[in-house]
This record gives sequence, structure tokens and C-alpha cells, in this order.
Amino acid sequence: MIASVVYILCALTSAACAAMLLRGYLRSRARFLLWSSLCFVALFLNNLMLMLDRVVFPDRDLTHPMWRSLVALIGLSLLVFGLVWDAE
Repeated sequence: MIASVVYILCALTSAACAAMLLRGYLRSRARFLLWSSLCFVALFLNNLMLMLDRVVFPDRDLTHPMWRSLVALIGLSLLVFGLVWDAE
């Protein structure tokens, strides 16, 4: 029960961060905000996949842990790419 609440809160927090960063990017056109928002979109998808796997369908292995880790890796790689690309 408490685990499902934590999964939901993590997914909502990631989605809220992505939305605020994207809104900031649309206002200022700072590319680092774009890379950060894309990272948080990927982290939201990671949390959503985790919640579906553990809470919604606990009896089935819908998403292999490798796929969840791959989504998180892509998100963090986008953030690192943005840090390196926009470093001035």
C-alpha cells in the first residue's frame, strides 16, 4: 500500500518537474531547460513503468527491469549531453 503511494508521488513529481522546466524553456528559450525537461520526461516514464509493473500488474512481468533502466539511462544521458553541449 505505502509502496504504491510512493510510486505515484514519484511519478507525479517527475511530471511536475518536466512541466515546469518545459514552461521555463518556452519562456526563455534556454536550451539547458529543454534538456532538463526531457530528462524528467524520461524519469516520469521510468516511474510510470515501475508503477505499472509493481502496482497495477504485480503478477505479470510486463516490463523487464532492463527496459526501465534503459529509459532512465536515456533521460540522464540527455541531461549530461545538455550539460556538455551548452557548457560555455
